[in-house]
Amino acid sequence: MDVTPFRIEIPQADLDDLRDRLLRTRWPDELPGAGWDYGVALPYLRDLVDHWAHGYDWRAHEARLNEIPQFTTVLDGQRVHFLHVRSPERDALPLILTHGWPSTVHDFLDVIGPLTDPRAHGGDPADAFHLVVPSLPGFAFSGPTREAGWGCRRIARAWAALMHRLGYHRYGAQGGDFGALIAPELGRAAPDDVIGVHVNALANASTAASPEELEQLSAAERRQARDNQSWWYAHSGYATQMSTRPQTVAYALNDSPVGQLAWNLEWFVDHDPTTTRQPPPDRDAVLTNTTLLWLTGTAGSAARLYREAAVDGWGRPAPSGVPTGVACFLGDRAVRGLAERSHRITHWSTFDTGGHFASLQAPDLLVADVRDFFRAVR
Repeated sequence: MDVTPFRIEIPQADLDDLRDRLLRTRWPDELPGAGWDYGVALPYLRDLVDHWAHGYDWRAHEARLNEIPQFTTVLDGQRVHFLHVRSPERDALPLILTHGWPSTVHDFLDVIGPLTDPRAHGGDPADAFHLVVPSLPGFAFSGPTREAGWGCRRIARAWAALMHRLGYHRYGAQGGDFGALIAPELGRAAPDDVIGVHVNALANASTAASPEELEQLSAAERRQARDNQSWWYAHSGYATQMSTRPQTVAYALNDSPVGQLAWNLEWFVDHDPTTTRQPPPDRDAVLTNTTLLWLTGTAGSAARLYREAAVDGWGRPAPSGVPTGVACFLGDRAVRGLAERSHRITHWSTFDTGGHFASLQAPDLLVADVRDFFRAVR
């Protein structure tokens, strides 16, 4: 039951070792004119690695993270690291934020201030939240996991226990990517405590939709679902590997920082930053997430989440009665007709900007949408 204060203090020797490995990278060749068609483009990655080795300042990002109150506790046998930021507003609503892969709690730094202290950020103090932001089991300072079984449902039960441990018995949940799977599961695990769930980057199993389900959609949604299936087939190689044989790729991820960075870029740059309408997340944000996994040796452990989720089953979740809000940013592929089979959708918003990592690519829009949704359920 102990909750222990935590501070990030990376030994300089670990940073020196990282830089030495970056400088000794053994680069592969690349087909002429391949661009991003075969995977992460070599010129893009070389430029990013050069910045990682010569321009990126880990100590500055470490200091910024250490400005946020951090703690660890043990949940279901697993050490879990989390940020806990209390609002200055007395009647603030507790809210738990859940990141995805290959992210860390760093993704939420730009939304913590506006969500906890809207008064100081030009907002209405009635929209304030007390924030709990855990690192997923197996990720960074919550890793590595020591046993199998840490899928979305088990994580959701752990989150419910964490909120009770912190004295919160009425709260909301928000998440993107894997967080968009775990936050609704938290609503299913603790329906009497969770008053609402807000998600972005919602995965609603378009790829698993049956022909009968597709026929029940509108023509536009049916086209979108089929486009999603085609898109996923062309981009899901990384997920197939981690869902089936994560240990195999773990050796490379844990031995080569450049290999780990390239693997993470499958999502962080939305596959090809030269052809999308939104820019990828800030490169220092990408490097901080990658560095956190590297310094803690948890890239392989984080990859296991896909395997555990696959064991749980990628199919459609059971229906939930918890009010749910969905924010669809540019590049998200949620289909409302399918989402409504598992969620009680009370709020649906669409944006022509942002991206898969909304807290990094469109934090102001995400904050506004979270506030808007929770006003109706507080």
